[in-house]
Amino acid sequence: MEQVARFYGGPGGLVQAVRTALEEAGLDPGRLRPDDLAPLDEFHIRGRAASMEIVAALAVTSDSHVVDLGSGLGGPARTIAKITGCTVTGVDLTPEFVELATALSQWTGLSDRTHFMVGDATATGLPETSVDAVVTVHAGMNIADKAALYAEAFRVLRPGGRFVLYDVLQGEGGEVHYPVPWAKDESTSWLATPDRTRQLLVEAGFEVVEQADSSDESLEWFRQVRARIEREGRPPVTFATFLGDAFAEMAANQVTNLAERRIRTVMVVCSRSQ
Repeated sequence: MEQVARFYGGPGGLVQAVRTALEEAGLDPGRLRPDDLAPLDEFHIRGRAASMEIVAALAVTSDSHVVDLGSGLGGPARTIAKITGCTVTGVDLTPEFVELATALSQWTGLSDRTHFMVGDATATGLPETSVDAVVTVHAGMNIADKAALYAEAFRVLRPGGRFVLYDVLQGEGGEVHYPVPWAKDESTSWLATPDRTRQLLVEAGFEVVEQADSSDESLEWFRQVRARIEREGRPPVTFATFLGDAFAEMAANQVTNLAERRIRTVMVVCSRSQ
């Protein structure tokens, strides 16, 4: 866990680094629109399209309380809160990410509906059956004990609630090319296959409502992103701010891994019946 936190924490000072990058781009951090943060908030594969699928799958209302396990910079949490009006609690292992997620929510006027805490996604300390929905977005790759992650999602979820998982899973094409945006090497990367993921979710007590592989769409999304960057230039703030000079190689490897079917992007929608 400490290795994962160090990987994402980077050189430190993330709040100031992002503030400076935004100001240099002519944006006032005190008056941001959520869309201004799209390169960060929509960093997960397939960006906005995936976010909207997650929101629809959660089936929550303005009265709901959602927990985001492995919330990162809080992008999915802010999107869910903004669209539905619900309250989202994010739990993340990396203190720097929690600090920045809190700041970004303040800058976009969403601090009343999004709250972030440093914690272990496999043991959050949140009360049992206390939330209406649970989500995890591109977090399971860094969690070895996925059975514990899914068991914790089940534990905090009220009966009738949904758990939506959107993750990078192990493909049939062979071992992953490293580095990638979630790991420098295999020491902090634990990918499960789609079949194993489904098995673990069922063993945790969930009913699998839907499982959708979006890998082909993901590969096309990467091509569109590359074309947009070539046409318009890079956005002012990206994950290169945290991942450093290796980010370009990480991004290229991610595309190669998808093309060679070494990784898959999969969304699983689950429910807790009792």
